[in-house]
Amino acid sequence: MKTELCTKNSRVKNYSRAAFYFFPTIAAALFLSTLSLLFSACYTLKQGVIMLGYLRQAKPLETLVEGPDVSEETIEFVELVTDIRNFARNELGLSETKNYTRYVEINRDYLAAIVSASAKDSFKRYEWRFPIVGSVPYKGFFVADDARAEAEKLHRKDLDVWIRGVDAFSTLGWFADPLYSFMRDYKPERMAELLIHELVHATVFIKNNIQFNEELAEFIGSEGARLYIEKRYGSGSPQMENMAYSDSDNAAYVGFIQALIEELDSVYKSNIPREQKLELKEEIIASAQMRFAAEYETRFHSDRYRGFSEMPVNNAYLELYRLYYSGGRELKELYDESGENLREFIAAAKTISKDGGSPMSQLRSALQTHRAAQIHDP
Repeated sequence: MKTELCTKNSRVKNYSRAAFYFFPTIAAALFLSTLSLLFSACYTLKQGVIMLGYLRQAKPLETLVEGPDVSEETIEFVELVTDIRNFARNELGLSETKNYTRYVEINRDYLAAIVSASAKDSFKRYEWRFPIVGSVPYKGFFVADDARAEAEKLHRKDLDVWIRGVDAFSTLGWFADPLYSFMRDYKPERMAELLIHELVHATVFIKNNIQFNEELAEFIGSEGARLYIEKRYGSGSPQMENMAYSDSDNAAYVGFIQALIEELDSVYKSNIPREQKLELKEEIIASAQMRFAAEYETRFHSDRYRGFSEMPVNNAYLELYRLYYSGGRELKELYDESGENLREFIAAAKTISKDGGSPMSQLRSALQTHRAAQIHDP
């Protein structure tokens, strides 16, 4: 099976918000050779050298606006990023970091290629284990050929594999994560969602709970961007209208994918032979893609998701939606119950500990405690 790198122009879902945890052990940059003894030497050294190269190239964001020939677009870019960072820190209560205060020129439209894998006859995701972050259901590469090589290894293990491009990742506060040149064309709503999502990862990270980490960042990134755009541009602005259409399309697509996942999961959990499960899997996916194409005009406002009908959809791709969206409804319910105060919601999330049990239960408990305090001390 040929593995394609799904970059910005070809992928259906934009995973720019998806954090790629570049493992923070590598923060001891001067000791990469020592770190290579802790886990995969080639992986650590190669990815570390490339990332450190980007960091060495990074220049302070304010230097982009120095000199007499600065374009209006550059000034707007710097002002937008600075404003979003200030909003995230001052109004949402995300941690103060130096993330996105530096800038790197790069000659492509994505940052890293991320490999994910899943069993072919179930949604059991393949995981890598690393120091500090624990188990992780994806592995990132700065060189696409390295990602393809990793994918081929996984194919030989009889797994479904997916490679996607991401345009940001979080080093969880170990480095000052930079901006990249391909971000300069992003619309305000996309930039806000991207930066807030990644800043959540630098604020709240629960070891061995990658799914919760991603769901939380996805939810706060989306809601935080909505609040930012509404405050800065107004509820009736073109930016808010664009965001409403985008959110509507995203919800429709996620809903369609989740329904497909449920249909496949019922087959996977049945007692029929594996070969029959795989045959039914192909039939169900093909039928869903035909139905998707036939109903597209009634479901979506844009062409962003049209390519789904021709994608080599497999469990690894679908599993991404279980990773990023399974807990979205519960988070939304908790947010609504807490009075839709995102700053207080984030403050509650900051109290979650890795040894305190279910992160979602801890978040619920923290919000309940806050509400009880408000009732007794209005």
